[in-house]
Amino acid sequence: MRKRIINSEDTHKVDSDQKWLDIDKIAVVEVTSEDEEFPIESALLPDKVSGWRASSKGKQIIRLIFDSPQKLQWIRLKFEELEIERTQEYVLRWSPDGGQSYQEIIRQQWNFSPEGAISQIEDYQVELPAVSILELAINPEITAGNAFASLKELRLA
Repeated sequence: MRKRIINSEDTHKVDSDQKWLDIDKIAVVEVTSEDEEFPIESALLPDKVSGWRASSKGKQIIRLIFDSPQKLQWIRLKFEELEIERTQEYVLRWSPDGGQSYQEIIRQQWNFSPEGAISQIEDYQVELPAVSILELAINPEITAGNAFASLKELRLA
């Protein structure tokens, strides 16, 4: 058996020198809605901190349409909910052919609670050779459907 002993503090560590893609220079962003005070670029650009929030309740889509196909090896998503308890589901998928077909990367649910779990950070190591479209579909409340979708951060490498 091949094995390694690792430091437990390093198990969730993300490479701090990660070279994130400049999404604003390589893609067009489509979004179903956005709050004027929390525009989509606030979740996509590294110097922004407020994140994105939808202007209408219910399911929302954020779609990155790349100018030319991109090789993706890392996807980071960060969600935050400070106010209400809710169960969110999101689906991250990609298209190699301009949207003619999609392949699911991850489908996940998360329970937010102001008294406990207020943030979710997911780092996905992927091997996607030629992504023409990356799409994030967010259902902010799977039971009632009356919450606003939000995204604190989306980074790609």
